[in-house]
Amino acid sequence: MRNRPLHTRAAPAFLAGLLMVLSVLALFLAPAAVPAAPAATGASTVEDVARALRRGPVYVDPAAADQLSRGQAAALGEKIEKADKPVFVAVLPDTEAFPENTVLRTLRTETGITGVYAIRLGDAFSAGADPQVMSRNAVINLTAAVQTPGADTDAATQLNAFVDRAVEQARGSAPASWSGGDHAEPGGGATAVGLAVTGAVVVLGGAAAYTVVRRRRERRRAEARAALEKLRVVVDEDITAYGETLERLDFHPAEAGADDAMRADYERALDSYESAKSRMAGARHPSDVRGVTEALEEGRYSLAVLDARRSGRELPARRPPCFFDPRHGPSVADVRWSPAGGSAREVPVCAADEVRLREGEAPLSRTVDAGDGTRRPYWEAGPAYGPWAGGYFAGGLLPTLLVGTMLGSMLATPAYAAEYGGGDFGGDYAGGDFSGADYDPSGFDGGFGDGEGFGDGGGFGDGGGFGGGGDFGGGF
Repeated sequence: MRNRPLHTRAAPAFLAGLLMVLSVLALFLAPAAVPAAPAATGASTVEDVARALRRGPVYVDPAAADQLSRGQAAALGEKIEKADKPVFVAVLPDTEAFPENTVLRTLRTETGITGVYAIRLGDAFSAGADPQVMSRNAVINLTAAVQTPGADTDAATQLNAFVDRAVEQARGSAPASWSGGDHAEPGGGATAVGLAVTGAVVVLGGAAAYTVVRRRRERRRAEARAALEKLRVVVDEDITAYGETLERLDFHPAEAGADDAMRADYERALDSYESAKSRMAGARHPSDVRGVTEALEEGRYSLAVLDARRSGRELPARRPPCFFDPRHGPSVADVRWSPAGGSAREVPVCAADEVRLREGEAPLSRTVDAGDGTRRPYWEAGPAYGPWAGGYFAGGLLPTLLVGTMLGSMLATPAYAAEYGGGDFGGDYAGGDFSGADYDPSGFDGGFGDGEGFGDGGGFGDGGGFGGGGDFGGGF
């Protein structure tokens, strides 16, 4: 086959470079106060929203345009920019593209700018802030002040009330990326040559920055995929063990003595099994594993309650699973235990491990692949197992249990949250830097709590979910 002429092969590269220049110039000259929404023909993503918020303080998704008009959004953005405060507002539809239990934290991560973030998701609302911008209690109080219990508040009223208070209390200044845009003088003041030179500088700088960011993100994606595959082995073992427990139960809803309460327990146990399987099948990031182990923990408790009802015993109290191996089921007591080289602390244990520890024997600990060809207890096997453990020991319990262990130490590093999901360990645990380091490596960490979502008791920092508010910091 004959080689094509050099100028023919070079043409696509030239056209691509020209297209990049034109695109950057278009972005440079475009208004920035209230970014244009993505075309309605394509579904928006959190990345789309973050990209828009880097250019302006307010974003309204096309699918949520009925919540806040273009004029209302422009006025809200102008109010924020005039105050020169790092306050970000997003109005989003309540869809799978914006998961209620992670969207606020993910948006802060993707935007990468220290500030106060507020999201109207459908008819629900929540907010969070980096602690250097606004304290945890201030965010909680501010969020509560703009909500009317039992009543529907329209988006314009709620968001304006939030912004009015937020710009008064927020520390810091608006990001430099908002400058220009609608504030640029129309017409004169910039010659075509000046624009061309500026565009060339932007292209060169943008290309270099894009290359760095792309490589960093590709590395993180690769590491996340490897961590997820490592977790998949452990979780599949958990799901299999739970399924075997269901089979050994030998309960039939129509059997003699079965009542509605027993049947409800059994139904919840089955639902947990199916939920764990479907969640794991759909897992795309290590942080997704947390929902799987939450479902398994819920199912094992349902089985414990069912067993007590069938045996005529007192129903068990709701307790965390056995610390040494959650497959042992709900714990029955708290005992003093010290990890190798660590201080003593109380951990929840099953009946069998309680006896072993009392008799001076080692507990039956869950061992996992440590990545070096050896198997170790999960708390000494690396950061990938954080989300797995976080689902079993939610509500802020895990950091206390893991103090002085390898996993506990890694959870407190700045890199953990950005790479393994963070936020899995309760409202006051400082889980590391969520900035992603692409724009602003600030002190954003995992203080949004256990991320259970909109008002369902999980909470972004204070147990309130969307409707509670919290900060990105906390501090264990």
